[in-house]
Amino acid sequence: MKAAVISKFKDKLEIKDLPIPEVAAKDVLVKVHACGVCHTDLHACNGDWPVKPKLPLVPGHEGVGEVVAIGAEIHHLKIGERVGIPWLYSACGQCDYCLEGKETLCLEQRNSGYSIDGSFAEYCLAHGEYVVKVPDGLSYVDAAPLFCAGVTSYKALKVSGVKPGQWMAIVGVGGLGHLAIQYAVAMGMKVVAIDTGAEKLALAKKLGAIHCIDFMQDKPSERIHELLGGVHGVVCTAVSKAAFEESYRSVRRGGTFVLVGLPPEDMSVPIFDTVLNGIKLIGSIVGTRKDLKECLQFAADGKVKAIIEVKSMNEINEVFADMKQGEITGRIVMSMD
Repeated sequence: MKAAVISKFKDKLEIKDLPIPEVAAKDVLVKVHACGVCHTDLHACNGDWPVKPKLPLVPGHEGVGEVVAIGAEIHHLKIGERVGIPWLYSACGQCDYCLEGKETLCLEQRNSGYSIDGSFAEYCLAHGEYVVKVPDGLSYVDAAPLFCAGVTSYKALKVSGVKPGQWMAIVGVGGLGHLAIQYAVAMGMKVVAIDTGAEKLALAKKLGAIHCIDFMQDKPSERIHELLGGVHGVVCTAVSKAAFEESYRSVRRGGTFVLVGLPPEDMSVPIFDTVLNGIKLIGSIVGTRKDLKECLQFAADGKVKAIIEVKSMNEINEVFADMKQGEITGRIVMSMD
C-alpha cells in the first residue's frame, strides 16, 4: 500500500510502499477513502510537543473509509461499513476517566498518527471498539475533517454550558473556528466571531455570526462589553497570547472561557478577577466516541459543513508548507480515490 511516512523530525514526508497491516483480534482494517490534514499532523512531523510521536510514523487522524477486514473479537461491525479513525485510537476502558465517560483523559490512551500509525495511507489499522460509523448521506470527504476539527469544536461548545439564546464568542475563524460557528448556531447559541480581514469576517457572517469583530480595528473585549455586557461563553481556537487575554476579558460574570488552541507561551491567570467574577476556565481536548456521533449527525442533518479543499496524498508536503504560512482556509482533505 502507498503511505506518507516521516522518518526524521522536520524532514519532508516520503510516499512509500508499506505492507498492508495484519488484523489482530480487536482490530479492523479500513480502506481509506479520505483523510483530513490537521495542524496536529504538522506538529507530529516536527516533533514540536514534549511527548514525541513514534518514528518512523504514518501521520493522520481524520481518516474515513470502509471496513475490509475484522478481528475475531469485534462483533458490532460488518465488512463494507463506513467508519472513521479519530485521534483517540484507543483507551484502557477501565480507569476512572474511561468509566466516567472521559476517555480522552485516559493516561493509557493511544493516538492515531502519533503513537500508532495513522491514515495518510491507502489502508489503516484501527481498534474496532474506537472507530465511529459515518452516517448515511455524509460523503467521505465531508466526514473526514469532523473526526478532529469538528468534534473538537463541538466538544468545546458542549462543555461551555452555554444555553440556547445565550451569547458565544468564537475567536479565530479558521479550520476549527468556521466549524465552531456552525455548531454554535445549530445548538441555538448567538455568535460573535473574532478574527481579522474582510474575507474571514464575511465568511463568519455567512455562517451565522450576528456580530463580527476585526481585532486589528477594535479591541474585541471592549467591543463585546459595549454591545452585550460580555458573552456567556468564549471558545478560543487561536494560538496567540493576545487572543487568549482578550478572550478572558470578553466573558461576563459567571461565564465560561474554553481553551482549545495551544499557544507556545505560558500565560498567567488573573486569580482575583476569576474568583470575584465567578469565571470558569475549561481546557477541552477533542471528544469522546459519543461526542463524535453527535457532531457527525449535525453534519448528516445538513446543519454543519466544513469548507474543504481536496488534495492528493502526493501533495502532502505542499499542504504542510501552506499550513506553516497560514494560507489555508477551512480544511484540507486528501482523497485516496
